[in-house]
Amino acid sequence: MLHYIKGQLAMKFDGGVVIETSGIGYEIFVPDNSAAYLAKDGDLLMLYTAMIVREDDVSIYGFSEKESLQLFRKLLTVSGVGAKAALAVLSCMPLAELKKTIVFEDAKALTMANGIGKKTAERIILELKDKLGNMGNISEAMQSAEQIMQTDEKSEAINALIALGYTKGEALSAMVNIADVGLSAEEYVKKALKQLF
Repeated sequence: MLHYIKGQLAMKFDGGVVIETSGIGYEIFVPDNSAAYLAKDGDLLMLYTAMIVREDDVSIYGFSEKESLQLFRKLLTVSGVGAKAALAVLSCMPLAELKKTIVFEDAKALTMANGIGKKTAERIILELKDKLGNMGNISEAMQSAEQIMQTDEKSEAINALIALGYTKGEALSAMVNIADVGLSAEEYVKKALKQLF
């Protein structure tokens, strides 16, 4: 099993990179938002890897951070999510935002990933929410979200933001950042909109 691959960037292709090390060019699929795309040919790269072996194919998936690799592996445990779908999920937004999206149960935001429908997004949330909820800053965000949902005005404001087209995750993130208390739902919406613009 390959834990990581370190070598020179030989070339980029649609969906990945080729890293040359010891005269061998490894074709590695990476998320669309990977830092590997910022490197120039000849730059030294190190990617944490997962090797997926199927009957007719052996593929390597690479990630700039260990946390991305861990989430990729967690996504593979979800029924109906293969390597390409997991990579698409990791490609649709930054890692921290993706974790919040799952913890805040924002299925709509997950469907932005190529090939991820509503049912698959809901299954990802159902199976991974608790696993991600124990991770440091995500755990704090989850507690804040639960406190927000207990306030009628903030809960009403979140529903209004969703009706305006924002995802549940975006609405919750905006509410978490509003320190004011005792405002009306309308006032919360106005403050949240200032953050969301």
